[in-house]
Amino acid sequence: MNNVKKSFSIRDMENLSGIKAHTIRIWEKRYKLFSPERTDTNIRTYDIVNLQKLLNVTLLYNHGYKISKIAKLDESQIPDLVRDITLKDRDKDHVINHLKMAMLNFDQTLFLKTYDTLLSTKTFSEIFNEVFIPFLNELGLLWQTDTISPAHEHFISNLIKQKIYSNTETLQIQKPSRDDQVFALFLPENEIHELGLLYINYEIVNRGFKSIYLGQSMPVESLVDLAKYYHKIDFISYFTVSPTKSDLDAYFTKFSEVMDLPQDSKLYVLGHQVQELTENDIPDYIKPFGSIQDLLESI
Repeated sequence: MNNVKKSFSIRDMENLSGIKAHTIRIWEKRYKLFSPERTDTNIRTYDIVNLQKLLNVTLLYNHGYKISKIAKLDESQIPDLVRDITLKDRDKDHVINHLKMAMLNFDQTLFLKTYDTLLSTKTFSEIFNEVFIPFLNELGLLWQTDTISPAHEHFISNLIKQKIYSNTETLQIQKPSRDDQVFALFLPENEIHELGLLYINYEIVNRGFKSIYLGQSMPVESLVDLAKYYHKIDFISYFTVSPTKSDLDAYFTKFSEVMDLPQDSKLYVLGHQVQELTENDIPDYIKPFGSIQDLLESI
């Protein structure tokens, strides 16, 4: 196991567990639950064992166990109780903790075992919406607070992408069952955040539509042939960082001028940069959506 990050500050522990640093200090001092090292300047640092224990203690605490009772348990009893809870209700928090540990340790095996456990009771769509999306939301906060590095984020995001690819490929072996609509999915120039778009592609294929996935950083000019080739085609894009809000009008104007869309064709847009758009602000062929679920419900 490649423990790249071997020590964690108390702020890291707070960010990863959701338990306030002040509370962690109380649990440590009053109940002797954790045993941090101290730097020369008397600053606490915690190892991966302490982090794993905190995540387990947090799960028990959130399930109604009093911290005083948890503190009296033998070290081996805590993971056993956590395992019992997980077996009973496939607790989401525990699963997300496994994903965090897989990410922090760059542990592909733990990720795959956790995924396979989920797959025994859930569909891929349920796993993505109920587990991966909450986990990815936490991931964004952990990255913003410097609790994890870009390497952690890329590692776990690419494992999730692999699952989207494999599930999509399984569906694509069969010809589309619907021929009334074609979707082309792309990211605009300088946009590389494609995980959400990949999942939308999976759901479109799962619904029986023909999907053309073009991927990252596509110039508008490169889409022209698709609009000419298909009588009815709709485009879907995800604006996470580009184009910026101030550049949206210029982008939509260029898209309209270059594409000369077939009648009734639409450009569906999602992402951070379009969250404040309303249909009154944009041309009729542009359809903004606040979430993946909103878009999928409209198809």
